[in-house]
Amino acid sequence: MGRTSGVLALCCPRVDSNLTVYTENPDLTPCFQNTLLAWVPCIYLWVALPCYLLYLRHHHHGYIVLSHLSRLKTTLGVLLWCVSWADLFYSFHSLIHGGTPAPIFFITPLVVGITMVLATLLIQYERLRGVQSSGLLIIFWFLCVVCAIVPFRSKILSAVAEGAISDPFRFSTFFIYFALVLSALILSCFREKSPLFSPKNEDPNRSPEASAGFLSRLTFWWFTSLAILGYRRPLEDGDLWSLKEEDCSHKVVQQLLEAWQKQERKTAGAKAAEAGKKITCEDEVLLGGKPRAREPSFLWALGATFGSSLIIGSLYKLIQDLLSFVNPQLLSMLIRFISNPEAPSWWGFLLAGLMFVSSMMQTLVLNMCYQCVFTAGLRVRTGIIGLIYRKALVITNSVKRESTVGEIVNLMSVDAQRFMDVFPFLFLLWSAPLQIFLAIYFLWQILGPSVLAGVALMVLLIPINSALAMKMRTYQVQQMKFKDSRIKLMSEILAGIKVLKLYAWEPSFLEQVEGIRERELRVLRKNTYLQAISTFIWMCTPFLVTLTTLGMYVCVDQNNVLDAEKAFVSLSLFDILKAPLNMLPQLITGMTQTNVSLKRIQHFLSQDELNPQCVERKTFSPGHAITMHNGTFTWAQDLPPSLHSLDIQVLKGTLVAVVGPVGCGKSSLVSALLGEMEKLEGTVSVQGSVAYVTQQAWIQNCTLQENILFGRAMNPKRYQQALEACALLADLEMLPAGDQTEIGEKGINLSGGQRQRVSLARAVYSEADVFLLDDPLSAVDAHVAKHIFDHVIGPEGMLAGKTRLLVTHGISFLPKTDFVIVLANGQVSEMGPYSALLQHDGSFANFLHNYAPNEDQESREDHRMALEEEDEEMLLIEDTLSTHTDLTDTEPALAEVRMQFVRQLSSMSSDGGGQARPRRHLNVSEKAVQVKATEAGMLIQEEKVETGKVKLSVFWDYAKALGLCTTLVICILYVGQSAASIGANVWLSDWANEAMLGSRQNNTSLRLGVYATLGLLQGVLVMLAAFTMAMGAVQAARLLHHTLLQNKMRSPQSFYDTTPSGRILNRFSKDIHVIDEVLAPNVLLLLNIFHITLSTLLVIMASTPLFTVVIVPLAVLYIFVQRFYVATSRQVKRLESVSRSPIFSHFSETVTGTSIIRAYGRTQDFKVLSDLKVDTNQRSGYTYITSNRWLSIRVEFVGNCAVFFAALFAVIGRSSLSPGLVGLSVSYALQVTMALNWLIRVMSDLESNIVAVERVKEYSKTETEAPWVVEGSRPPKDWPQHGEVEFRNYSVRYRPGLELVLKNLNLRVHGGEKVGIVGRTGAGKSSMTLCLFRILEAAEGDIFIDGLNVADIGLQDLRSQLTIIPQDPILFSGTLRMNLDPFSRYSDEDIWTALELSHLRAFVRSQPAGLDFQCTEGGDNLSVGQRQLVCLARALLRKSRILVLDEATAAIDLETDDLIQATIRTQFEACTVLTIAHRLNTIMDYTRILVLDRGVLAEFDSPTNLIAARGIFYGMAKDAGLA
Repeated sequence: MGRTSGVLALCCPRVDSNLTVYTENPDLTPCFQNTLLAWVPCIYLWVALPCYLLYLRHHHHGYIVLSHLSRLKTTLGVLLWCVSWADLFYSFHSLIHGGTPAPIFFITPLVVGITMVLATLLIQYERLRGVQSSGLLIIFWFLCVVCAIVPFRSKILSAVAEGAISDPFRFSTFFIYFALVLSALILSCFREKSPLFSPKNEDPNRSPEASAGFLSRLTFWWFTSLAILGYRRPLEDGDLWSLKEEDCSHKVVQQLLEAWQKQERKTAGAKAAEAGKKITCEDEVLLGGKPRAREPSFLWALGATFGSSLIIGSLYKLIQDLLSFVNPQLLSMLIRFISNPEAPSWWGFLLAGLMFVSSMMQTLVLNMCYQCVFTAGLRVRTGIIGLIYRKALVITNSVKRESTVGEIVNLMSVDAQRFMDVFPFLFLLWSAPLQIFLAIYFLWQILGPSVLAGVALMVLLIPINSALAMKMRTYQVQQMKFKDSRIKLMSEILAGIKVLKLYAWEPSFLEQVEGIRERELRVLRKNTYLQAISTFIWMCTPFLVTLTTLGMYVCVDQNNVLDAEKAFVSLSLFDILKAPLNMLPQLITGMTQTNVSLKRIQHFLSQDELNPQCVERKTFSPGHAITMHNGTFTWAQDLPPSLHSLDIQVLKGTLVAVVGPVGCGKSSLVSALLGEMEKLEGTVSVQGSVAYVTQQAWIQNCTLQENILFGRAMNPKRYQQALEACALLADLEMLPAGDQTEIGEKGINLSGGQRQRVSLARAVYSEADVFLLDDPLSAVDAHVAKHIFDHVIGPEGMLAGKTRLLVTHGISFLPKTDFVIVLANGQVSEMGPYSALLQHDGSFANFLHNYAPNEDQESREDHRMALEEEDEEMLLIEDTLSTHTDLTDTEPALAEVRMQFVRQLSSMSSDGGGQARPRRHLNVSEKAVQVKATEAGMLIQEEKVETGKVKLSVFWDYAKALGLCTTLVICILYVGQSAASIGANVWLSDWANEAMLGSRQNNTSLRLGVYATLGLLQGVLVMLAAFTMAMGAVQAARLLHHTLLQNKMRSPQSFYDTTPSGRILNRFSKDIHVIDEVLAPNVLLLLNIFHITLSTLLVIMASTPLFTVVIVPLAVLYIFVQRFYVATSRQVKRLESVSRSPIFSHFSETVTGTSIIRAYGRTQDFKVLSDLKVDTNQRSGYTYITSNRWLSIRVEFVGNCAVFFAALFAVIGRSSLSPGLVGLSVSYALQVTMALNWLIRVMSDLESNIVAVERVKEYSKTETEAPWVVEGSRPPKDWPQHGEVEFRNYSVRYRPGLELVLKNLNLRVHGGEKVGIVGRTGAGKSSMTLCLFRILEAAEGDIFIDGLNVADIGLQDLRSQLTIIPQDPILFSGTLRMNLDPFSRYSDEDIWTALELSHLRAFVRSQPAGLDFQCTEGGDNLSVGQRQLVCLARALLRKSRILVLDEATAAIDLETDDLIQATIRTQFEACTVLTIAHRLNTIMDYTRILVLDRGVLAEFDSPTNLIAARGIFYGMAKDAGLA
């Protein structure tokens, strides 16, 4: 004992190499064991503790009750302290009794004892802070156990060797200590119960991550339950766990908003300071003009909010970067070990084990890093979306004018996504240079200055790569422009497809789309060729660098010998070098794009906001609800004022009408009262809450009930009253699920009138004090308008007693108002009570006298109303089901449901004998039956969401589109590339093993030449494969788009009625984009990685045949993990894409309805709603990121096992293996980890992306309409000469299985006759005209035009010879000339004549561009009246013998209507005119009137005869006051 103590007293903690390395039985010195080994865990705990305590201080999760587990851990800590200090007291005891223990026996127990006390206290402190599992302590106990294993072994070996225990007390205390730390490690792996008082306990779907133990978090084991669930069945949205509190929108957005506002305040302060200083002339000269206006920095705001995550991620990355250089050093040692037959075997096994441990540590650390930064990336996206959404709610109208909804949506989707994509890789800015520096340093150690040749080559290739990237970027921008214009055109085509069919304009637009597509493909081809060259450089760079370096090394000095160690360690270092060199250019490109996004977002966030103080809510004059004094308003500061010097006072509880010609500022006045306009001068005050009804109803994509309640609590009585007053009850009974029916985007499944009434019901239900109604009655029929006025707006309506400001064109309502304001050119021309204005005899009185019905008719109408009170309900129901955007026309599937409903009602009314009766409410069971009945008539079918595996036939379809020969060639080229790659490396191995002759290698030039040839061959083969793929991919893209476009242009109208345009547009945008740009690189990457993996396994098995034994279990494990991952990640990705569109739909909806949201004071609710949608999307995003980490750890474990077994079997078979083969085998194995990981990812991506082919194919095979041209049966050129139309026994239905809409129609219209077509809603008026154009095909019977059966000729021949002025005046973006004459058939003179006759010549002349005047999408830069006149000009140009007028003049003022009627009477005098009439006065002078009733010809005669006959037409004329 004394001898040992003496040794310890003298020694320092160093390793004795004779005892440690050069022996078959290695050990460490007692001194080393008692010092460094004992101190390592203590040093770790003391160093880590301050940071950990700081973390705990800021993260309080609640309080954990003292459990048995906690008691046990604490007891173990106390016992360990006792054991350590027992050692200390024993040393003192020895000292007192004359012994001379070494100082180390005092120091180590003291240090260890204090550390154990600290660990015990930490256990309790963590419990109080709610830590369920401590990573710090697990690592501490693990280090204690690992460091105790060596002494554990030494003490047993020493006791066995000596046959006795030299120091029984310390021997005993050490084994007690070992047992206790092992127990502490095991116990620390178990987690505590959940903390009390934690708000997270309330979440029913809480993520297990929050309560997962340290090891579970480290290995992502907590995710396994979801992976298993995803494997068993397709995941649903409800299966995904909630986000952690710190990742939720409300938290993240608030943090970013505060940081941004801080920046804004800073900038505002700086600007104020600058404004305070007067700049002298000299200063200005020196500064070169005025100082640039500073914008607040969004980058600083992002840094302040998310910088901490990047720093933590960077720390992980630093550890991983340093660890990545361990394996090449271990490989070097392994090759030396194989080269040295005398080296002890344990050394080889230790190296194999260390390789595995190093690889696993890299895997764990890198995945923790990625989880940290990718989650932070998600949070960045959340923050940016939230900030943009909040800004969009408050921007001024001038800002809205600058940036379209689409552009703002782009900021949220594209720009926010760019930040999310680039954020996780920002650490590469320092990590890549560090890796490059370390790799070059280690290479210098091996190869000396020769490495500079390789580095020089890399530097030379950077400008080449940059030039390629720049060129590709240019092409990408060009391609995006073409794509945007193609999608824009497609969007317009889909919006106006019916008009295209009616005008037979499809070929012209088809040609336009194909032209844009061809230019797009031309750019795409150039881009893919550049990508192929880029791939060639990418493949060749690492090889060329290796070749240059090794070549330089062997050529520069004959004594430089290339052995296995130099060759393969250099290769593995070059492999490490490859990653940062590839990633840096991508990062720089990504950062360049993100910089553009940063500027765009910063610019948008710095835009002007509406001034909330513009309208005063608090100060008001008594008795007045609205006061405006000297108000001058503009829509934007750079525009002239729209309203001038307005002085208006509105008394509380009065009904005020605002009237005036189109464009006089009526809507602007309402906007000014809402604070939506910029106030230049004057004061405005509005007292009380406001409800607002817009001219174009704004409907949300939610249930009809939610649209009406608009965030208010349900009051059944008031709700029922609102529905009745707004004539919505009949509609509810018709809708599939009543008021629980989901309304589509922009109210797509409601008609215009229904939308307007829902908007009105929302206002009525709101119980506001002031109601601003912007022409809500224009979109509904006269009956309904009267009902709504009487029951809602008028003096006896629901809103009586409230303040109502009504903008209206309806003259008949004015007598019932309290006050009328007449506007002209943005100023009040007259105002006062209706009677006073009539007597005043101003412009208003003249206008009234021209257009108001005379007093006789009014008295007659009052009399009729009294007589026919009992019919009103039926009329009202029919009219609420109709609207001026006639549903029978656009939505045939609903028409059938509606007709059945009207029939039921009419039979009910006949049963009731015409008596007044209470409205019948359906009970629950009846409703259920009704819903089932209506499901058959549902309009929009649910889009299929694919689940499970993608069918092989889809891959086959894509292969056929590429060309089967192309596919085969690509596969053969890749096999060749793999063979060349293996050949090059085997050659290198053989070269390294070559027999040494006088310390020189033979045939250096031959060796180098063959190696270079094989390497370059790889690059050439891959480039050829990429070029072949590029040609095939462009061919496939052309073919798939062409078939899709051809099919869609020929699809029948019924397809468009039942399929949302967004769904079709998605095929043309997203899916075609995937086919164009994503699929081909995806396939190439998969082939590349697959061949790398395959060749790696082949090389390892060839080098070490023993490896074949483990390949089966490893493959089974790999496939097992792969199956679980692919099933889960595929579905999570689908859920992510499904939950992404609601964010942008909701945003577009919000931007279009901001004025309404602000008016009703619902801004905060909408922010919450948007946050919820973002969180739903981020849930699947977070799950997808975690699934990648879960996969990565498991797959890399398989790869690390491959490394371990390759090294292990090399050690076992060292006698039969050359160093070259071992180097080859292990360096290949080191590559396989990443390859295996990427193989699954790329396969999963390919499966997700190939779905695009499936979706495009699905829409390329839908049913088409009849041929455009029937070659053997074309009509004569001058057909039709007379314009005679005959229906013979004609019947039609909308779709097979539905009832007939027209039944046995027999009628003949002579050439040149003017026929008016009338009938109640659902009578089949529009259907009849659609049959004439063969939009609907006959169920039986025929239509003859001038004796020619229209069913025998092609659709183009038929439709091009008929003319229609449709109900909706649709224009396309492009020149006015293109809108009038898309085929360029007419001269400028003809077009000008048509414009003159349609009263547009003056307007077009006033435009600088004349006929090349650019119409915006949908013709939005023309008024509705002007658009209707353009449609008239189209008809005048075509001048065919048959004109169909689907009269839609409800939205047009009376003067424009008169112009159109006059032109038709003069210019189409000799033509056959068929007019569907809503205003009967326009057809009273027609030759004959055709009355349809429920699809049957009821009456057909001249107007005078029909009125005399006192039939249906007489009743209708009487209703209109014309009989």
